[in-house]
Amino acid sequence: MNPRTPRTALAAVLLAAALAGCSSAGDKGGDDKDKGRPGTARAALAELPVKKAASKSGYDREAKFGPAWSDSTSAPGSGNSCDTRNDILARDLTDKKFKSGSKCVIDAGTLADPYTGGKIHFERGRKTSSAVQIDHIVALSNAWQTGAQKLPQARREALANDPLNLVSADGPANMGKGDKDASAWLPANKGFRCTYVARQVAVKKAYGLWVTQEERDAIGKVLEGCPGEALPGGDAKGVALR
Repeated sequence: MNPRTPRTALAAVLLAAALAGCSSAGDKGGDDKDKGRPGTARAALAELPVKKAASKSGYDREAKFGPAWSDSTSAPGSGNSCDTRNDILARDLTDKKFKSGSKCVIDAGTLADPYTGGKIHFERGRKTSSAVQIDHIVALSNAWQTGAQKLPQARREALANDPLNLVSADGPANMGKGDKDASAWLPANKGFRCTYVARQVAVKKAYGLWVTQEERDAIGKVLEGCPGEALPGGDAKGVALR
């Protein structure tokens, strides 16, 4: 037995080393997992460039991003003879009623507001339409400061009318958001935050924009709670038009 004892000890050492090697490989895999599985918003976030915000100088909503709700851009759904605002209302509202004689203009409907979690009865009118506003998930001012000023005019106009970047929302909540990024504003409705930041990541990836370090950290913190959140595309539920 004595002659075999050193061999047994050696085998035990080798086995321990092998197990340690497996553990080390597993740890490395954990690092990769932290970056997100392919196809997730987390993985796409890890690929976005991180830079400081550029100057807001030169920003002008209409001059740089085209007239509001234009139906003449290269954005998905454009050219359907309906302005973008009504396209998004038609997508997001339930119990919709169209203006008499129109297949486009929304007269009334109900919004399950993603930003507050409440329900809003929408009625078109000079004093009532503002109760439901169409928000740019990546604010155009933010886009301007994170790379959009380098895009061709037509591409910026597509960004301003892309359903991926648009959502019907509570008017006061939208006004409160303004042009803030995720480091300064998130929806009060926590159940929508994962979807919200995933859409921001998708827009920034689609249009070649960057994030600031603070913005990246804030988005990353939200996605820690939903690591499997898919990166939405134009055909995703809640994005695609009717």
